[in-house]
Amino acid sequence: MKHTVSIYWSDEDAAFIAEVPELPGCMADGKTYREALKAVERVAKEWVETAEELGRPIPKPKGRLRYA
Repeated sequence: MKHTVSIYWSDEDAAFIAEVPELPGCMADGKTYREALKAVERVAKEWVETAEELGRPIPKPKGRLRYA
């Protein structure tokens, strides 16, 4: 996956939360960091496939921030 993934621990959910900020609403959780990453990779793939089927634009990966 080329999009940015953010993973953090949620005390409220007692799980790791993985988000793809460039794909609105694309997130998943897992009991471990790796489970959350694996789940969000699957969800992101489904997000992109659904957007393609519906003819919606798919945001391009922003990549790493560069500083001057």
